Amino acid sequence: MNQAPYMKLKVLLPYKVVVNADKIGRVVLETWQGAFGILPNRLDCTAALAPGILMYEIIGEEAKYLAVGEGIMVKTGNELVISVRRCISGKKLGELHQAIEMEFSHHRESESQIRTALAKLESGFIRNFQELLKT
Repeated sequence: MNQAPYMKLKVLLPYKVVVNADKIGRVVLETWQGAFGILPNRLDCTAALAPGILMYEIIGEEAKYLAVGEGIMVKTGNELVISVRRCISGKKLGELHQAIEMEFSHHRESESQIRTALAKLESGFIRNFQELLKT
């Protein structure tokens, strides 16, 4: 059995590659069952990812962090591929926390605008339906 001292990591969004790194010593990610750590030579596996923080270490460098949305992780051999719908990257957790806050603020504003538009559509539909019933 060939023992690899490190892994290759790819983190994919639907429209781009966020991370494509070699010499990964370990990865820690969040699944729906809790935190999940992966070291080189771990058996092949898959896991559904929950939104959370993904940490990876390139051998000889400090840890790097990504905030990820729901996704899937597939480990085969010494290659680890993670595919997610959303991702925010940052080296330090503090920077990542600020980026997440800004992203959530933007999403809350967008959701509010969508709810307002839907309410207007619903009220217009009801008004037109009532007019139709009168005739």
